[in-house]
Amino acid sequence: MSVAVVFDSAGTLLRTYRVARDIHKDEMLIEVETTTLTFGSDARVLVVLHLHSRGVMEAPEEQPLSEFFLEQSVEFGVACSRRVIPAELVGDILYNDGYARVGDLQACIRQVWSCCKKESIVAMNSGVILNLDIPGIEFTVTTGGRPFDGAKETITELHRMGVPAYIASGDRVAKLERMGDYLGIPRERVYGVATPSMKARIVEELKEQYDKVVMVGDAINDLNAFQKADLALLTEQQSDQKPAVLYTNVDRVIRNVSEVPAIVAELLTDTAETGKNATI
Repeated sequence: MSVAVVFDSAGTLLRTYRVARDIHKDEMLIEVETTTLTFGSDARVLVVLHLHSRGVMEAPEEQPLSEFFLEQSVEFGVACSRRVIPAELVGDILYNDGYARVGDLQACIRQVWSCCKKESIVAMNSGVILNLDIPGIEFTVTTGGRPFDGAKETITELHRMGVPAYIASGDRVAKLERMGDYLGIPRERVYGVATPSMKARIVEELKEQYDKVVMVGDAINDLNAFQKADLALLTEQQSDQKPAVLYTNVDRVIRNVSEVPAIVAELLTDTAETGKNATI
């Protein structure tokens, strides 16, 4: 039997530190779950920005953020939202916002860097949360993460078992590919800027190639993929504060990503005991 395992990134493979700046309340939110914040309103959409932190830090802090995006030809990807929002509408709001300043994003980057600078391996990512009711940028956000202890060994063990590992995440592709390189996941198995519906589609497509597909995630934006997977694993390694709906839509709850190979081995053993061909 062939099995594949799909991992979310932030909070699943990576211990992630997230901050958001509420532009209109002039308030910094520390250790916030950006997907939960986004899903707090159906008017919000989490947008991943394809930019480098250094470029942001070198820009004038009072420069309008939308002006900076246009000047630097910054592209974007929609990471998650509660409803389908056309990319054209997202771009129109993003590039025409008149309130947010470069300094709002700089503050997020400084906060994350101050906590992650001692880590040997750090992946940083920035974005914004738009609110269609404003319309405009409601929050600037930055995340920084390092692989959980045991994450690399988990991938190595799965590959030793002949079980391919994939990443499907809302983070930008370049960041994920570098992390995949470190973890030992080939770049062709890394899917970035994946919305909840795209994650579910990736799982469905993999089910056409493999007998069983396992989804490992930690947040509400993994819900659709959990529902499509043959086996859904919710990890509490980052936090055990999860929406109740996640617990009712998964098969197992784990505390550490290193538990995954043993669970996959159980899946293979159970299949073998039913008399099916369990070779990988």
